[in-house]
Amino acid sequence: MLLMKCPKCKIYTLNKKCPVCKMKTISAHPLKFSLEKEKKYGKYRRMAK
Repeated sequence: MLLMKCPKCKIYTLNKKCPVCKMKTISAHPLKFSLEKEKKYGKYRRMAK
């Protein structure tokens, strides 16, 4: 089970729908961070400095 957050009410729940406004909830966890994108475009970023 993941912690979910209602985008409208800003309350946290474990349900797929908000118990207050019945709106679909979204994941409360941040997106996964990846350095692969940095490696892929690092050459261009360094050239721009």
